[in-house]
Amino acid sequence: MTQTPTSTADDLDAFRLGVRAWLAENMPVLDPTREWDPIQDDDVRAGRARELQRRLWDGGLAGICYPREYGGRGLPVEFQRAFDDEAIGYELPYVFSMPTSSICGPIILEFGTEEQKQRYIPAFLRGDEIWVQLLSEPSGGSDLAGALTRADRDGDTIRLTGSKIWSSGARKADLGLCLARTNWDVPKHRGLTMFIVPLTATGVTVREIITVDGTDDFCEEFLDDVELGLEHVVGQLDDGWSVASRMLFHERTAMGGSSPYLSVVRKNGVDHDELVELVAATGGLDDERARWLIGDAEVQTIVQRQLVQHIGAAISDGSMPDSSGALLRLMAGLTAVRRATIGLDLAGDAALAWADGDPAGRIGIQYLMRQARCISGGTVEMQRNIISERLLGMPREYAADREVPFRQVRTNRAR
Repeated sequence: MTQTPTSTADDLDAFRLGVRAWLAENMPVLDPTREWDPIQDDDVRAGRARELQRRLWDGGLAGICYPREYGGRGLPVEFQRAFDDEAIGYELPYVFSMPTSSICGPIILEFGTEEQKQRYIPAFLRGDEIWVQLLSEPSGGSDLAGALTRADRDGDTIRLTGSKIWSSGARKADLGLCLARTNWDVPKHRGLTMFIVPLTATGVTVREIITVDGTDDFCEEFLDDVELGLEHVVGQLDDGWSVASRMLFHERTAMGGSSPYLSVVRKNGVDHDELVELVAATGGLDDERARWLIGDAEVQTIVQRQLVQHIGAAISDGSMPDSSGALLRLMAGLTAVRRATIGLDLAGDAALAWADGDPAGRIGIQYLMRQARCISGGTVEMQRNIISERLLGMPREYAADREVPFRQVRTNRAR
């Protein structure tokens, strides 16, 4: 076996070369026909992801930016980006990158107790446990602070009752970070608490939601008197909004592609080579409009990549606030829609019905799911609000429930 890369922070080139050799010897080459397969069994994907994540752990390449004391490498983000560059074309464990290590993991790192950090971070870096976010609710829309899932305390015991929805990958996950209401007599943002919920706990039911592309990655969860101890609290009781706000930051940076903990970056739609291959197959490379559309898609990619680098660096050095991540999230959503539309324009009828193995099939699937990139990870409408209010200083939207005890707020669900 090739020796694990062992560079220091001033030896990026040596690290890159070591990664290149290690990947070639230890990781499978990506089969593009399986990368987007909507029918692939969820349990098979999860089991495969656990196996591949363990390979990365054994090779010293899991958690490149996580501190060494919790199983990571403790290296700067440039090393993660070098790994990403070298890993293009290899099969990698996406579910351990999003949301496990790029969204949920940083919350444990920043808000968890020392016992929680020691218990949970090495476990997901090894591939033992997959995490999921339990935030959205059927009645809440984008209003996460209006959560109606209740957490009732009885001494050192917490009982959760309620429901969550749109949780990506919950059926294959082991643990979830769940936002629930612990105090109904204060305004909504002040009475929430974040909990670690084992998804195998008594009272937890997970159901799949079938989406238009045939996948069941989205799930809904029902919590029926789920019993937890105080050791499952992340942060402080009644201060869950501080934790949730930080989670939303990590979600925006992960979806935008700038998170230092994002170790597997998915393609943002159909890439340049695929579009060229598609048009070449129909003899259309001399068509002026086709060439213009391919160029448009490539410009979108280049601009997004540069924006990620610029804003990611600016957030890291403090020259831009954390809320600037909304720019990346907005750009990612809009770019995905544009590139999917370009793909459909170039593929034409071939993207409406296809045979197995036909590359136009991937383009058809991308188009069907194009709006998902504008919803998951925070809607683009919410990102525009964040940009206008927090970056541009425009007046906040009116909210009838601001500074009102949540018990007095009218909702469309019984409490």
